[in-house]
Formats: sequence, structure tokens, C-alpha cells
Amino acid sequence: MKLISILIPCFNEKENVGPMASAVTEIMESQLPGYDYELVFIDNDSTDGTREIIRGLCGGNPKIKAIFNARNFGQFNSPYYGLLQVHGDCVIEMVADFQDPVELIPQYVRAWEEGYKIVIGIKASSKENKLMYALRSLYYRLIRKLSDVEQIEHFTGSGLYDREFVEVLRSLDDPTPFLRGIVAELGYKRKEIPYEQPNRRAGKTHNNLYRLYDAAMLSFTSYTKVGLRLATVFGAICCALSMVIGIVYLVMKLIWWDRFPAGMAPLLIGMFFLGSVQIFFIGMVGEYVLTINSRMMKRPLVIEEERVNF
Repeated sequence: MKLISILIPCFNEKENVGPMASAVTEIMESQLPGYDYELVFIDNDSTDGTREIIRGLCGGNPKIKAIFNARNFGQFNSPYYGLLQVHGDCVIEMVADFQDPVELIPQYVRAWEEGYKIVIGIKASSKENKLMYALRSLYYRLIRKLSDVEQIEHFTGSGLYDREFVEVLRSLDDPTPFLRGIVAELGYKRKEIPYEQPNRRAGKTHNNLYRLYDAAMLSFTSYTKVGLRLATVFGAICCALSMVIGIVYLVMKLIWWDRFPAGMAPLLIGMFFLGSVQIFFIGMVGEYVLTINSRMMKRPLVIEEERVNF
């Protein structure tokens, strides 16, 4: 009997982990009775009582397991680490807030049995804020055009991954993993299943502007060279223009030396413009250096505090 692992990353989801466990258990036992399963919660140091609820779930069902992180290791490291810890012939990753519909599980498994090593959910539409969805769409299109690897639009990481692909992930030894990019770059032939993303079942999202920016920069610096190339090209253009303008000013001053006051305004405008351009591109280079530094330090993905039912 094949073993299917369902991985649920969570952080402060006390209102959702219980219903999620019930929904997954019901789906597996009613619609996929020919498979064994394990339901694994990986908790990113919740502070709202989520851990106590998960312990209770584990006590009532040995198929429900838990990994408790020593602290919050971020929205990318924790799920990625969880993928490497499960034992199934395949692993299905879903968020705890029901924005990845559990009804997709049978569809994932059917596609897996058809021979696909990777089956992913794609947000065809969403009930979230329309402006936010439009901004996400714009970002996905932009990163897809700029990236050397064809990125997957509206892919959140939810999907089914065969054991063979999990072993590929294990071999990467990447301390700053970006699963969405890795699937696009290194994944097997995949099947994409569209769905409408519902609203959160309960609670508030933990994503803020800083976390969204962090995710965008990780993708940008990991899979594009455009930031560095833009700095080089724009710097060369500004250098050439500055030389031309400088020569023009010199010639005009030599010809009309008594009637052509250069003044301070052009000097100040040029200085502030070039200074702001330099600061922007220094920051851009800093993002790349930060990504390189994170990978070179080789810190562990996660430090565990406790395991339950493993």
C-alpha cells in the first residue's frame, strides 16, 4: 500500500489546524481508501496555542505527526524542511488556512498515478483583495519575463511531489531555498491543476509588506541577472551623458565666456540625480550580496525542538 504524506506548515493557526486535520482525514479515508497516509504538521514556533491543539490531535490519531521548530525560521525554510522529513512515496503540501482546497488532494493523486512526478495547483482566480491579486499577477508576469528560468505564474508551492523529486531537493543542500523557482528550474514534467483560491477559513494572514518584499527579492536575486545588468548599462549611459554634457558646457563657456553663466542649478540637479541612482543600485547589489551571504553561511534550514508520533 502506497504511503501519502500530507505536509501542513503552520504558524499561529489555532482556529484552523483542527478542522484541517478533520478535512484531510475524511478525504483520505473516504475518497482514497486504497492508500496509507500520514498527516504532518510543521509548526514555526506558534505562540497562540496552536501547538497544544496539534499535540491533542497527535494523541488521538497516530497517523497525525508534528515537528515543532525551536523558533520561527521563515515562510520558506520551514515547509521545505518538512518536505525532507516525511516518509511517503509522495508528499502533498498545503497551507493550514484552507486557501489550498483539500478537495485537490484526490486530483493530485490521480495525476500522480498517471505518471506525473510533480502535480501543482495554479490559482486561476482568487477571492482575495482584487488589487492584491492584480499586483501579484503583475509581479509574476514581470519575474517570468526577466528570469532565465521560465517561472510558474500563480504557483504558491501547493502540490504533490514524488519521492524522486524530494530526493533531488535533499541533494541540493540549499540553506535559502525557494521551492517555486526550484520546481520551475529542476522539476520533472509536471501537471498543473487550476483552482479558485478561497478566503482564509479563520484568522488573519501573517504576510505583511516586508515578508512579501522578502519573497519577491529572493525570487528576483535567485533567478534573474537583470538587476546587475541594469546597473551596468544604466551606469554606462549616465557616464556617457555626463561626459557629453560636460564637454558641451566647456565649449559653450569657452565661446561665450562672458555671457554664459553655468550656475549651480545644473550641478546640483545632476549631483542629486546621479547620487540617487548610485544609492538605488548599491541597494540592488546589496540584495544579491545578501542572498549569496545567506547561502555561503550554510546555516541549517530549521532547528527542531520536538517531534511527535515519528
